[in-house]
Amino acid sequence: MRALKLEFYKIRRKKIVLMILLLLAAEMMWAFMSTSVSISRNPDHAVWASILFTTASLNGLFMPMMTAIIVSRLCDMEHKGSTWKLLGALDVSRGRLYAAKYGCAAVLLLLAVVLQAMLMTAFGFMQGFADKLPAEWLVRYIGGTLLVSLAAASVQQWISMTVRNQAFALCLGMLGSFVGLTGGLFPEAVRRWLIWAHYMDLSPVTIRYADHVATFVTQALPPDIAAFTAGTAAACFLFGGLHAARKEI
Repeated sequence: MRALKLEFYKIRRKKIVLMILLLLAAEMMWAFMSTSVSISRNPDHAVWASILFTTASLNGLFMPMMTAIIVSRLCDMEHKGSTWKLLGALDVSRGRLYAAKYGCAAVLLLLAVVLQAMLMTAFGFMQGFADKLPAEWLVRYIGGTLLVSLAAASVQQWISMTVRNQAFALCLGMLGSFVGLTGGLFPEAVRRWLIWAHYMDLSPVTIRYADHVATFVTQALPPDIAAFTAGTAAACFLFGGLHAARKEI
């Protein structure tokens, strides 16, 4: 807990929260404009599923880059400050430091996703959606989005902690954004192995096209994809932590 508090103390002037808010503002403005245009063209789309689906589809583009920036900024402090040897000389194991950084990133990502849910809720009430606010959908949306983001964060932190040049980690985040944006174009056998493409897979709603008409439908939680995403997060965190702990400093 002390190491986690120290991570939050170290980022107080790194403007990480500001970058999160800027990315969220861009994403949610895009989602609100897209949903508003959809409703103006088809009043039947004035339902909660529309904003949930639109935001989940945009998460594939924005969340991987947001995750890469958060994790890179957290890890770059130690590389630029050359504090690895100093921390090694103190009573702070690199394994505990690795876990503290991941915990800090997880808290920041959770706050971002919860803020997304609050903004979507406010937008829905402003639009006067006729159907009842689906609390279960919001919970599933928060859980699914956070799970995929934590899996991406575990991969990002492994790279950021072991490679000094953070350009590699940021390039991985850009690649993740590309995969998240185009994930629906990949074959099912390929997409299931790409964690950045799972934002839509774990969304509580999806869209179906029939006779040139788009309809929002509820989709069940795919247990295989959820298990694979959680397993990726756990495996990359474990092996990344071991790699960072044994890395020569």
